[in-house]
Amino acid sequence: MHLWLLAVAKQDAQAFHSLYEVSSPKLFGFVMRILQQRELAEEVLQDSFVNIWNNASSYHASLASPMTWMTTIVRNRAFDLLRKLNNGQHLNVSYDTDAFETEIWQAMESQDATPIQALELSQDAASLARCMSRLEGLHRQAMSLAYFHDLSHSEVAEQMQLPMGTVKTWIRRSLEKLKVCLSKGALA
Repeated sequence: MHLWLLAVAKQDAQAFHSLYEVSSPKLFGFVMRILQQRELAEEVLQDSFVNIWNNASSYHASLASPMTWMTTIVRNRAFDLLRKLNNGQHLNVSYDTDAFETEIWQAMESQDATPIQALELSQDAASLARCMSRLEGLHRQAMSLAYFHDLSHSEVAEQMQLPMGTVKTWIRRSLEKLKVCLSKGALA
């Protein structure tokens, strides 16, 4: 994927077609998880690939894998559409955080990673998933909404119908627990 993305940056239509063929099924599944409506997901995917075509030159391999970079574009487009449709009000976001997190890890795996890179990504993802699963349910949900759904603390508080101070505290404590878990291998 990396080579195709570099070629797309040079406006190579065949590379773009190949990139689309390989990545669109994963990205479509990812955006369906967020929007839960086929027509909206198709619209976001199309807009995202236009964005990928126009901005491929801004991709830096040292910062993210191609799939991670494209997933971020798709995610941002999906949330922009949700905000637009809801006029910035209560967003209709899926709370199936376990399935959503699994989808993210699958989407982030790059097919062109070396075996060592794939193993490291897999181990990192497994470690994070294990640590996330050890958080209390509502704390895990707040973290997932904030980091996987890209919601602000106030949007998380609104979604969960909790005071913003509570949400901030939960997220801060959860981040501390994740840091300890990832560094030591178990939640304290």
